[in-house]
Amino acid sequence: MGTVMSNLSKSDQPVQLEPDPQRWKALIFIAIAQLMVVLDATVVNIALPHAQVDLHISDANRQWVITAYSLAFGGLLLFGGRISDLWGRKRTFILGLVGFAAASALGGAAVNEGMLLGARALQGVFGALLAPAALSLLAVTFTEAKERAAAFGIFGAIAGAGGAVGLILGGVLTQYANWRWALFVNIFFAIIAAIGAVLFIHEREEGRNRDRLDIPGVLLATTGLVALVYGFTKASTPGDGWGAPITIGMFIASAVLLAAFVLVESKVKAPLLPLRVILNRNRGGVYLSLGLAIIGMFGLFLFLTYYLQQVKGYTPVMTGVAFLPMIGGMIAGSTQIGARLMNRVPARLLMGPGFLVAAVGMLFLTQLSVGSSYAAVLLPGFLLLGLGMGTAFMPAMSLATYKVQPRDSGVASAMINTSQQIGGSIGTALLSTIAVNATSSYIKSHGAGNPALLAQAQVHGYVAAIWVAVGILVIAAGLTFALVNAGRDAVAPPTGGAGEEIGEASIPVIAH
Repeated sequence: MGTVMSNLSKSDQPVQLEPDPQRWKALIFIAIAQLMVVLDATVVNIALPHAQVDLHISDANRQWVITAYSLAFGGLLLFGGRISDLWGRKRTFILGLVGFAAASALGGAAVNEGMLLGARALQGVFGALLAPAALSLLAVTFTEAKERAAAFGIFGAIAGAGGAVGLILGGVLTQYANWRWALFVNIFFAIIAAIGAVLFIHEREEGRNRDRLDIPGVLLATTGLVALVYGFTKASTPGDGWGAPITIGMFIASAVLLAAFVLVESKVKAPLLPLRVILNRNRGGVYLSLGLAIIGMFGLFLFLTYYLQQVKGYTPVMTGVAFLPMIGGMIAGSTQIGARLMNRVPARLLMGPGFLVAAVGMLFLTQLSVGSSYAAVLLPGFLLLGLGMGTAFMPAMSLATYKVQPRDSGVASAMINTSQQIGGSIGTALLSTIAVNATSSYIKSHGAGNPALLAQAQVHGYVAAIWVAVGILVIAAGLTFALVNAGRDAVAPPTGGAGEEIGEASIPVIAH
């Protein structure tokens, strides 16, 4: 141990720095940027039924309004994370804000389906720059454990509030103005966050990664992840399905490309994703379990938006209000449970139970029917789902950069976002496939052409998908208990200290 540590260069030793005096002001604008990204997702979900009618988007293609964003975002997040390490987190953060605002303006002005889908893809591209830069700025700005826990709690609460703002704002703008304003509204948030970033975010040069960009890694990771998500998307497309040649071909291509990516990353001098980032059992466990949990819940938003508006006859504003208990649960879970306890108890004792509580919330939602009472079924389901995910989210975000080297903080932050975005994309496609197939089977067995059965068939499909989501959340909890073993020091800042692979030789010092 002593020999290993004595051989490390000074540049590899943890550097103790004075806290940035502007760090709390910087947090406000980092959180506003995250708020914008979260808000965009919920606003678009609420506005989608009206955009679909206005731009004549078919039922088969409507999910592409969500998937076009997720494909670009998830496919490019590792690239965006490494760019923020190489080019500078603040610079990448501001570029992401400006680009996201411009893409939102283009989407709001869309005159046809293709223009809207293209704008959503561009939002994903710039979101892939913005999201990891925001999280890595947060990780390297707050270097004291208690402040770090508080910062992540505030960050999570504001991001959670973005979901609430998006639901209400999306409903109000769609109902009283136009669905286009659900995209235009991002411009105002981006301008405020960019001005604040220029004035109050002061990035330190210590820990910056000066290596060259791994171009082969970028190409293999991006194409492999895009092929994976596209395969799930084609599996849920009418006329294709799981057995279609294009679906099977995409899955095979994804497996080959991602295997080649791992091989390249193990050989090149300056990898896009240093394998030391994901081979740490705690970080790897978080990326895997949170990605699965997101698969379990992400498709739910799309289902329930259509359930509330088409089956129950809710207006867009009422739909937004109906989702608020879920957001309230997330905020309560993240600020009152997760942030308060994440430096007092091991992370697995927050994440694992959090996923299980979310699974119980899903169990309530399996009782949906055409005539379900909101108070008896949806309300408790939403509250428990939000509370569980909020509790799990805070320690998961902190563990994403657990004892990682400062030069890798951007790509480590990108991995947590990648697991969420890829999980969300797979969740939308996978659960949509299950719902569509269950709906079709119900109609065939109960008499096709009977309009009275259509709503019941839709709900039957939603419930079938929700049962699968319950199982996925339980598996996520099991993986958390099996893999995540970090103690209460999991909120420690990313210093590359003992217990992590340090230096170019990636020598494992002592497993934590």
